[in-house]
Amino acid sequence: MGEEKLEFSITVPTYNRPQRLTALLEQLARSDYPRERFEVIVVDDGSVPPLQPVVERFRDVLNVVYLRQNHGGVAKGRQAGAEAGHGRFLAFTDDDCLPAPDWLPRMEATLKSLPNCACGGRTLNALPQNHYSSASQALTRYIYERMNAMPGGKRFFANNNFALPRELYLKIGGLDTTWPMCGEDRDLCARWLDHGYPLLYAPEAIVYHAHELSFARFWRQHFNYGRGAYRFHKTYAARHNTGVRLEPISFYLRLPLAAFAETGGVRGLWIATLLMVSQVANAAGFVAERIRPKQLPSS
Repeated sequence: MGEEKLEFSITVPTYNRPQRLTALLEQLARSDYPRERFEVIVVDDGSVPPLQPVVERFRDVLNVVYLRQNHGGVAKGRQAGAEAGHGRFLAFTDDDCLPAPDWLPRMEATLKSLPNCACGGRTLNALPQNHYSSASQALTRYIYERMNAMPGGKRFFANNNFALPRELYLKIGGLDTTWPMCGEDRDLCARWLDHGYPLLYAPEAIVYHAHELSFARFWRQHFNYGRGAYRFHKTYAARHNTGVRLEPISFYLRLPLAAFAETGGVRGLWIATLLMVSQVANAAGFVAERIRPKQLPSS
């Protein structure tokens, strides 16, 4: 296959989830997009055992590349996949996601509608019976509505449903692979905008997110979001020579209402409670990252 035919390089970081990765690759094999026009780059983040046998089963139905790295997180995985790709565009998703068959055609239509744009699609919860997963998705939807309604255009899209021109991604330095746990996607969007490139929303480009959570995992997820938020605000302030700007109080006052956007009753109250718990965990992570001892340079 000639590399000049490739439109998309889909990068998928994965770690110790062979069943989820299998489901994702099965779904990508059902894509409406011509097989010869996209490749899938799976970056195994040090899984034990390695996930190469999972990937090998799809050689006959996908143009798939397997890479393996020492365990270093999703940012390093996405960056490795982006650097190894040959497509005109990069498309990011995760191993616990299921893109709709028309995901790539929808992304392509948006990317080609405006020069030098990046775009984010709409992510839906694939586990509605899981209150923790539902609460996390309600929070993401709320953040999208808040941040992307700001004057000046769209501001942020998560990297589980995101696409952009590969050449420009590399030009601005790609993802910051030193990021602590979470928030590297928000930093990427901010730097993209700083370079004068637009962000567009592609609500028709749908990805179903099957991120199963327990209370402990829910707390840890939002604690890590808080760590990433501190890093983002500090980095953004330094880059723009401003003070650290936190969310206004209205963000938190209106947050419980996000639980009732698609449900009500006892379930809505339960999700509203979890949304507030998420912000306690977020604040704890923010403070923990702020007071964390900085590594001293080696002598």
